[in-house]
Amino acid sequence: MSKGKIIVISAPSGCGKSTIINSILDKESFDLSFSVSATNRAPRQGEEDGVHYHFLSTEKFRDAVAAGEFIEWEEVYPGRYYGTLRSEVDRIINSGHNVILDIDVRGALNVKKIYGNTARTIFIMPPSIGELRHRLEGRGTDSPEVIDTRIDRAEYEISLAPDFDIQIVNDVLDTAVSETTTAIKDFLQ
Repeated sequence: MSKGKIIVISAPSGCGKSTIINSILDKESFDLSFSVSATNRAPRQGEEDGVHYHFLSTEKFRDAVAAGEFIEWEEVYPGRYYGTLRSEVDRIINSGHNVILDIDVRGALNVKKIYGNTARTIFIMPPSIGELRHRLEGRGTDSPEVIDTRIDRAEYEISLAPDFDIQIVNDVLDTAVSETTTAIKDFLQ
């Protein structure tokens, strides 16, 4: 049985990454599985360990970080951790299936460092920082201070885009979906 491959898609907040991923998963049959993330938060009602998340105690999460068991992890809020276990990605690709990861820019570059040519990194870019600001303001969900923070982070993330295998500008959604679909098809063949 041949090994599966890893598709990693990253983008600054507001660039349409989740919309693009969901559109591709709805239309295409790429045998793409999402890996189950790990977190140190408690399960919510109806959530099952190993299905929705791998629920770890804070101590076990930190021990796994120290042991290098994560391909990426982040402290999303003070004391609240989320990450992708290497064992989870290996389980999927070793069973011959492909995995898609929707993770931050630093995590994506770490996946590429670990897995090399088994991974394809795709960076979704905004048409411009001005347009990204306009989209974030149009959501109506964030204060001007939060938007400024997201824009600062986006500028940093965009500076790392050349380190990705492919950069796709999401100016027209259908075009970005088509270009991303083609990039995935080409890689998986």
